[in-house]
Order: sequence, then C-alpha cells, then structure tokens
Amino acid sequence: MQHLQRPEGRIAYELHAADNTGPLVVCIPGMADVRGTYRHLAPKLAAAGYRVAAMELRGHGDSDISFTDYSTVATADDAVALIEELGGGPALIVGNSLGATAAAWAAAVRPDLVGGLVLIGAFLRGDGMAGFTRLAMRTMLLRPWGPAFVHKYLSGLFAGRTPDDHADHLAAIRAQLSPRDRYRAVRSTIANAYRPVPARLDEVSAPALVVMGELDGDWDDPAGEAAWMGERLGAQVLMVPDAGHYPQAQQSEMVAQAVLDFAGAGEGSPGLPRPRA
Repeated sequence: MQHLQRPEGRIAYELHAADNTGPLVVCIPGMADVRGTYRHLAPKLAAAGYRVAAMELRGHGDSDISFTDYSTVATADDAVALIEELGGGPALIVGNSLGATAAAWAAAVRPDLVGGLVLIGAFLRGDGMAGFTRLAMRTMLLRPWGPAFVHKYLSGLFAGRTPDDHADHLAAIRAQLSPRDRYRAVRSTIANAYRPVPARLDEVSAPALVVMGELDGDWDDPAGEAAWMGERLGAQVLMVPDAGHYPQAQQSEMVAQAVLDFAGAGEGSPGLPRPRA
C-alpha cells in the first residue's frame, strides 16, 4: 500500500506491477466500497503488461479521514492527481458506481490525462434523490442503525455469482463502517454523490466501455441504462451475465478480457483504445 499526499490528507492506493512499462490504469471504487473490489481484476490487467493503481476514496479503507470535501468531483481530482503522481497520462481509468461517475468527470476536465474509460455500473444522469426519498435515506444513514443499513444495502447488490473470498471483502467493508469518524466520511460521500456530472458529459472525448451487470439492482432496467450510456458517450457496451453491481469482482475474467480487448491489448501488447472519431 502507498499513499498519495493531497492538501488535506492522504489517499491510499495499491500499485500492481510497478515495473511494467505499459500504460497506467487507475481503478476507482464506488461509495462505501474499498480498493479490494479490484482484487481480481487488477492482477489480470497487470499480467497483461499494464501498471495498475487501485485507489481508495477519501475517508474509505486506508485513506485519511481529514478531508472536508467528499464529493464526486473531489474523487475525480484525486484520480487526476494520482495519474500525475505516477508519471502522467494518458491513462485508462476504470471506475465502479460513484467511481465511474468520477472517472467521467476526470475525462471531461483533463482529457490530456485520460486515454480511455471503463465505466462499471456508472451513475451518469446525476438525478440523485429528492423529497421524501432523500429524507428517508438521510434517516436510514443515521447512527446507530446507519452502518448496518449501508452494509446490508451493498451486500444486496451482489446478485448473481460471487467469488470465493466474497465474505472477506464484505468484512472489509463492514470494518470501515464501524469507527464513528470513518463512517461520517462515508456518509458525506453518499450525500455528495453524482449531481454535477451531467453538465460535463458533452466534454468527454475519451473512448469508453460501459460495463453493466445484468442483475444490477440499482436500476429497474440495467440493459436500458447501459444502452443509454452507450449512446450518450458513443461507447461500447458489455452486459455481464450472473452479476449485479460489481462485475469487476463477480465476473473478473469476463471483465478483464473485455477491458483488454477495448484497450487494444488483444495481441499481447498493452495499449490504450483508439481515440474517438
């Protein structure tokens, strides 16, 4: 584990295959998740010649809890800073859920550093919650029941196949929800998710691959949502069978192969996807 120093604290990240000479891949988890969500995907990309950095969100996992800003935009800024720290781009950003939302923002504001996007279970509409639903969610996130609610909700998003070490990953998520200060950071992340991103989608010029689990419970129609994202960004779309909101962990072999094909590594030489026409 290593740390990226930011103005208000440190972002933890794990670097796979640091000596590889292929392009950099930065992996961003979703809210309340930890970098271990990429524990199966990152080594597969590293084995193909990429240098892969799996980062934590602010206040999550092994990152510091000293930040005042836990927004999606702040996450994007951290990803950009990590790319610069590790030698600059262009890099491939792989994001899941909120991490994918942040990846799209990073591509919009720093196209020079982002050579491609893999958006897994992304939230790109920025609708958020309003009215009674928002109030109910705020109530459910309060202590003492909030941590158990978050853990149960995330656990339910793993519909379909799960890897053998699934219980260990859920335990890692549960561990970060227990300390009061760390849970406060998780709550702040949830409260500040998604909203600004649609305003910048027209500025995303990087080629993109949209990955969606066929059983993703965050949408009534996962295939329809993936199709909308594909059309909106001119992206390729992969629907992953027997997977919910976390295909990178649930079906890592399929997702890894799709990422490698998208990035132009099919002939064994790591690269980045061709720029969009």
